[in-house]
Amino acid sequence: MSDNKVLIFDTTLRDGEQSPGATMTHDEKLEIASMLDDMGVDIIEAGFPIASEGDFAAVSEIAKNSVNSRICGLARANFADIDRCWEAVKHAKQNRIHTFIGTSPLHRAIPNLTQDEMADKIHQTVTHARNLCDNVQWSPMDATRTEWDYLCRVIEIAIKAGATTINIPDTVGYTAPAESADLIKRLIETVPGADEVTFATHCHNDLGMATANSLAAVAGGARQIECTINGLGERAGNTALEEVVMALKTRHDIMPWTTGIDTTKIMAISRRVSTVSGFLVQPNKAIVGKNAFAHESGIHQDGMLKNRENFEIMRPEDVGLSGTSLPLGKHSGRAALRDKLEQLGFEVGDNQLKDIFVRFKELADRKKEVFDDDVVALVRADSGEDEDDRLQLVSMKVVCGTGGPAESTIEMEVDGKDMSATAEGDGPVDATFKAIRQIHPNTARLQLYQVSAVTEGTDAQATVSVRLEEDGVIATGQSANTDTVVASAKAYIHALNRLLVRRDKVGEGADAKEVSYKDLA
Repeated sequence: MSDNKVLIFDTTLRDGEQSPGATMTHDEKLEIASMLDDMGVDIIEAGFPIASEGDFAAVSEIAKNSVNSRICGLARANFADIDRCWEAVKHAKQNRIHTFIGTSPLHRAIPNLTQDEMADKIHQTVTHARNLCDNVQWSPMDATRTEWDYLCRVIEIAIKAGATTINIPDTVGYTAPAESADLIKRLIETVPGADEVTFATHCHNDLGMATANSLAAVAGGARQIECTINGLGERAGNTALEEVVMALKTRHDIMPWTTGIDTTKIMAISRRVSTVSGFLVQPNKAIVGKNAFAHESGIHQDGMLKNRENFEIMRPEDVGLSGTSLPLGKHSGRAALRDKLEQLGFEVGDNQLKDIFVRFKELADRKKEVFDDDVVALVRADSGEDEDDRLQLVSMKVVCGTGGPAESTIEMEVDGKDMSATAEGDGPVDATFKAIRQIHPNTARLQLYQVSAVTEGTDAQATVSVRLEEDGVIATGQSANTDTVVASAKAYIHALNRLLVRRDKVGEGADAKEVSYKDLA
């Protein structure tokens, strides 16, 4: 690898999926992995194979189907985890075992290990991993809060045991950019054998510095960045792949490093990850936000008309945007819709196109123009409704008045059986949710209810996101409709369907985020 090449290690399917409510289905994981592979991601961390049978199956299938990317699985510092990880990734053309242990004083206390005991465990587990796989990554979790001398000691042990990549995680997003660069630089200069391995950086965004810390680490000598699409991840998220990649591309004059990412595929995968995870991208999000290439100020618009470079440092086309928004209408045909979907980065089958086209025509009858964002919302709404869902909305009627409570009558199909209920509430959405709970009794707590307009105007579609939690299991639902109450009902039912799937999965085996440290001791 040339000294100016930075490897992109994407952990959307592992660390990103650990966001509360962001768990993906088996098919969704395979689809995202294929998109990551196609866009040129060097290493895909496909999951935590020992977490559950579902995780193992997904990692194994991704490994078998990978074309260009190296497929990596995560394993704690014990032989069972490492063996299970190897079983999942061994089918890949290029594979990697990523094993870790928390080395800071706070994290050493979790398995109650002394420094010497932990050092011995690191030697044993990294050696075991290297005996199985010739590409091993080792991470001292919470490295940025680990004592300097001890951090150097355990990194040297891991290198001697056969680790080929040393990842330095800022697990709690505590570090500042100057510290990030200095830490990597000092480790490379100090630890024996450091010049024989690749140093990586893994940053969290708790203080909003994940991208800055990752780029600073590269300046310090790191040659691998761990990141996720849209910055998806626990708490405030991880380093956003699109941000570091476009920063390196745009400011190559001061950051002379390159990646192998096809940046024109960024928007497509950003939208897809947003859809399957249920996490909307904020409008002012760098690179992939709705407003990232929008200009409303008169001064800005005038400057853009004279020269785009006045106010744009990147071209929309560089990240996969068409640069224009050409609206469709009620007279547009299926071929035009398919072409628009392809422009927006969506590849849909004939059956899915048929379903989306029906929704498109219904929407076009209610709106004068159907814009790009409307089409994206239609795809999201389509992905949120599966004919195999146990709960399906059939019809609804809502009555609202100024002097009393709202009333909602809901008809649903539950496991193939038609059911209906009527409920009153403090507004149409509250009444609708209560009616649904009458039909499908549950104790799920509403953690999030979010409404956002897709486009402008009174006929704009509303995208509704709902996050539910029941007995520690979290699921997110999403839907779009010109009627906010209809979108709310569909999003709520979508979340309930996913909650049923999650609950079944947890019954079969714990999710990655629920695996404890009990086996580390």
